[in-house]
Amino acid sequence: RDLARGIHPAVLTDRGLDAALSSVATRCTVPVAVDVDLPARPAPAIEGIAYFTVSELLQNISKHARATRATVDVWRVENRLMLQVVDNGVGGADASAGSGLAGLAERLDAVDGILVVDSPAGGPTRITAELPWRG
Repeated sequence: RDLARGIHPAVLTDRGLDAALSSVATRCTVPVAVDVDLPARPAPAIEGIAYFTVSELLQNISKHARATRATVDVWRVENRLMLQVVDNGVGGADASAGSGLAGLAERLDAVDGILVVDSPAGGPTRITAELPWRG
């Protein structure tokens, strides 16, 4: 139902990352504050990867984190699209364990992006992704 015009959700295609991420955040089991500070829209492919990355990270929070709140921040630094998802849950997320995080890291790597996971036992978890800015 959310998908239209290829693989992008209609709200992403029509209104951009801020609206799309705010929409997906409402489906998380904890309150999520979303802050998108972008001067323009990146290329549709990069925007889609950013959307699906945040969506998967919020699903992980709902399923595993035992958090009570989360934040999503998106901004641009020079030629990079940055996004960061933070929760106050139990921590212990590990991208090297063959998890969904490993798959996310591989997808980002395919477009010259990176995924950095900081999730000590006991929390909090801070996951930062960098994607190339292609406007």
